[in-house]
Amino acid sequence: MHRIIALFIAAALVIPVSVRAQEAVPEGEEQVADRSPLAFEQAIEGQAFIIPVKGMIDGPLAAYIDRALRDASDAGAGLVVFHVDTFGGLVDAADEIRKTILNAEVPTVALIDKNAASAGALISYAADKIAMVPGASVGAATVVEGTSGEAAPDKYQSYMRGLMRATAEANGRDPAIAEAMVDESIYLEGISEEGEVLTLSTSEAVKLDVADAEVGSLKYLLAIYEVEEADTVEHQLTRAEGLLRFFSSPVVQSILMLMMMGGLYFELQSPGVGFPGMIAAVGAAAFFGPHYLLGLVESWEILLFALGVILLLVEIFVIPGFGFAGIGGLAAVLFALGFSLIGNIGFSFPSGEAISSAVLTLATSLVMMIIAMFSLGRFLPRSNRFGQLVLAPELTAETGYTSADSHTEWLGRTGTALTDLRPSGTAEIDEDRIDVVTSGEYIGKGTAVEVVEVKGSRVRVREVRRLT
Repeated sequence: MHRIIALFIAAALVIPVSVRAQEAVPEGEEQVADRSPLAFEQAIEGQAFIIPVKGMIDGPLAAYIDRALRDASDAGAGLVVFHVDTFGGLVDAADEIRKTILNAEVPTVALIDKNAASAGALISYAADKIAMVPGASVGAATVVEGTSGEAAPDKYQSYMRGLMRATAEANGRDPAIAEAMVDESIYLEGISEEGEVLTLSTSEAVKLDVADAEVGSLKYLLAIYEVEEADTVEHQLTRAEGLLRFFSSPVVQSILMLMMMGGLYFELQSPGVGFPGMIAAVGAAAFFGPHYLLGLVESWEILLFALGVILLLVEIFVIPGFGFAGIGGLAAVLFALGFSLIGNIGFSFPSGEAISSAVLTLATSLVMMIIAMFSLGRFLPRSNRFGQLVLAPELTAETGYTSADSHTEWLGRTGTALTDLRPSGTAEIDEDRIDVVTSGEYIGKGTAVEVVEVKGSRVRVREVRRLT
């Protein structure tokens, strides 16, 4: 009896162990179900580079991200995290960033914290993995024109749809959802209503596999990859890149162009090297210098601007008038400024939004310059501040300044009209023959007249009425 009980106990212990052994995963296989959706096929080894993608998407940011990815590759990084928080920007710059990320040799993750709108959505789609913090959003990638906010023509929307679709397909995401973020006419049952561009919250993006996972913060994301704080590199803009991003904003570019053109105009109005000339020189240096140092302005564009200035000087000092040199100089200056706003390589220019944005910025600057010239020319000379800066004493009659000899001693004296006054004519006052006028009435020849006003060379008289 005791032996039977012992056998039952042994069987109870052995059978579960054998079952577990049969269920155990064979050596070398991965338990994919237990892994995070953000995990890569291979374990992350090496440093994690954190690259900020914030503010306006523009040419300088594209150049910075290209450099940052090269730095990560050269350092043997195991992971690159793009910390995204942007409402979008230029399509051509976003496309450059997209291609740079797609071609990256290092595994990439886009952490959307909190906005990835428009061009930011395109950049996020280019990363291998997408993570979003609670309360974030992604989408609304419709192309708009300049600062008006109006939708661009369909050819631009079609181009953006193609970019979103191709990028989604490259990383195994649903291309229809990506296109719905651009085209309001796309209807996806239960996802996108017709007439509205698609924007997804964090939970919606995760549910539709646009985002791979929701994470609390950057810290939690790095913990998933078991990256220690010591192995994290917070990549930053250099001072030159920071200045370039500042000077490349449309508002600052307009101000610098206003300084150049306005300073040049006022300097040519008063030849010599003065304050307006220095303002124009500072504006030109701040406009062309930072862009040239980072290769975003071609040397021929600077030479074209200098040629335009030289032609304008020739027109003013050598062959006065406004002929070929003046027209050519003005055109050269405007074209140089316009070309410098476009991210061209040599004589190869992009099309679409980049050119539209450059034309809008240049036109805005010209309008501002015209308004400034009109305002300064009309109101500045009358201001008290201008009088403190410029030696401009008052030349009034009270201080002894007149435009002609003024015979105030004739005031109140009488004489005779030597001609008919209709209303002007000639009269004799104190035996002096002088030109006089009346207040509009007719006075006949030989009539006695009295001087009632002397203002400069103008002498006004009236008829002397005698009592009878």
